[in-house]
Amino acid sequence: MGYKSLAECVYDLEKNGHLVRIKEEVDPYLEAAAIHLRVFENEGPAILFENIKGSKFPAVSNLFGTLHRSKFMFRDTLDAIKTLVDLKSDPLKALKNPLKYAGSGLTAFSALPWNTGLFAPIKFGKTSISALPQIVNWSLDGGPFITMPQVYTEDIDKPGIMNANLGMYRIQLGGNDYIRDMEIGLHYQLHRGIGVHQTKANARSKELKVSIFVGGPPSHPLSAVMPLPEGLSEITFAGALGNRRFRYFYDDEGFCISADADFVITGTVETGVNKPEGPFGDHLGYYSLKHPFPLMKVRNVYHRKNAIWSFTVVARPPQEDTSFGALIHEITGSAIPKEIPGLHEVNAVDAAGVHPLLFAIGSERYTPYLKERRPQEILTIANHILGKSQLSLAKYLFICSKEDNPSLTTNDIAGFFRHILERVDLSRDLHFYTKTTIDTLDYSGTDINSGSKVAIAAAGDKKRELRTELNSSFSLPRPFDKFKMVMPGVLAVEAPAFTSYEQTEQEIALLNSALSSTDLNDLPLFILCDNAGFVAENINNFVWVSFTRSNPSHDIYGINSFTEHKHWGCRGPMIIDARIKKHHAPELVKDPDVEKRVDKLGEKGHSLYGII
Repeated sequence: MGYKSLAECVYDLEKNGHLVRIKEEVDPYLEAAAIHLRVFENEGPAILFENIKGSKFPAVSNLFGTLHRSKFMFRDTLDAIKTLVDLKSDPLKALKNPLKYAGSGLTAFSALPWNTGLFAPIKFGKTSISALPQIVNWSLDGGPFITMPQVYTEDIDKPGIMNANLGMYRIQLGGNDYIRDMEIGLHYQLHRGIGVHQTKANARSKELKVSIFVGGPPSHPLSAVMPLPEGLSEITFAGALGNRRFRYFYDDEGFCISADADFVITGTVETGVNKPEGPFGDHLGYYSLKHPFPLMKVRNVYHRKNAIWSFTVVARPPQEDTSFGALIHEITGSAIPKEIPGLHEVNAVDAAGVHPLLFAIGSERYTPYLKERRPQEILTIANHILGKSQLSLAKYLFICSKEDNPSLTTNDIAGFFRHILERVDLSRDLHFYTKTTIDTLDYSGTDINSGSKVAIAAAGDKKRELRTELNSSFSLPRPFDKFKMVMPGVLAVEAPAFTSYEQTEQEIALLNSALSSTDLNDLPLFILCDNAGFVAENINNFVWVSFTRSNPSHDIYGINSFTEHKHWGCRGPMIIDARIKKHHAPELVKDPDVEKRVDKLGEKGHSLYGII
């Protein structure tokens, strides 16, 4: 659907039963977010908040809350976009199958951005930062944030929209030390496109001009988060996906303005000027803490007539960004494997917070003449994956050989783990990357952005049948005498609260002393945790706890472990210490009083009756 505006999208969704209006006044402090979370949990519709306390602007959320609704919004363009992305990753296909790709050139041409001049709806009026909906998602958040922004910057060496970057980076609107209405905070990692632009501007001692777009056609925010093939710009993609050329102009101060946006905030980032940003409840299910990030000095805040504020809420997955990810995979799922030779499939596991855990399937063809197969080519592929764009943020990478089970998929978490655990040689197949970079939002490491990675590779015949239940004679020494099976081959072991790594070494020594002579070949993975019942309750709890609360170099141990020529391995079970550590960020917890207010909206006669 070629929506001209966010309002047009909202009305189309409502007309087709995909949106609910909340007429009651809603507090932007915690309540709006709590409503969003509850509706999402119930697989409910998009939400139009007509009356946000303290702001004249309505707000919308949960637009992308289900894959079905996302595909509905792009029902007229999705197939053409898949073709465009597919062609970009392998242009020779157009030569091999010209009839299939005949329309791709027209799609790309129609996506070219259009400079509309100064006349545009966004020029309707100006407002201030404090007049915007001040939505705070979690009680420990440092202030209100924009959670669905499109942050636009240009390359100072190659100015113009065709070399611009459009990314989604969170924006803190107030709180901390920000001067009200004059300063806001930008949170992004330096490997992002905006970071490259800032680095170039810094080198020339120039301020970086930044435009933040909020709202507009739904193709615009989706384009801001797309991992596009090299050379395919977000602006071009937004036009093609939305079946409407990206309309823009430059204001009289030289800032690029999205003509179809609902709001545009313009400002500058100066070299070396930072202020504390955060805390912020984030998508790993914990807070990202307060750290210095670039300061943006606000110039103007534009809005269109009848503007609608767009937001989302991030928390422990699955959330709306999970559905974002599903749509992204729908569009680009085939692109990344084609960029890495031998890679067939890759999955950043959403239930584990995306970046902490990555599954991959590759080919293992290096020595087909040898009877015994072992990881070789898939190790090359693993190194390639860990050097690839956002995949480089992965902390745990499990990779296996397609030849061992052609029907295996990375989307089956339990099945994939079972396949790995049946084949892995823990004395050989663990490969660590220490003192390296990890996701900024991951606090399991030694400092912000600092931690480790491990690639665990498995290829060849099954080495073991995994244990599926514990017999009555199975025991562990105190204080590890509470444990539960999670899945075949995986045991959750409840342990005392973490105090220090020195104390942990003593605890592991106690386990090793008790188990070193026991045959545990069928039980290759132990998870030390604070609550074994919670970890074993379901597969999502298992991967969330295990991989968000551990740093491979510090928290992987093993029974009968050894170091040989700088290679670490173990001849008994591998142990992941996934207890909460003192340096970890706090877990996100809902406010019970706010939850009671949300309950009332679900009662008969109120806006969410029958939805929550």
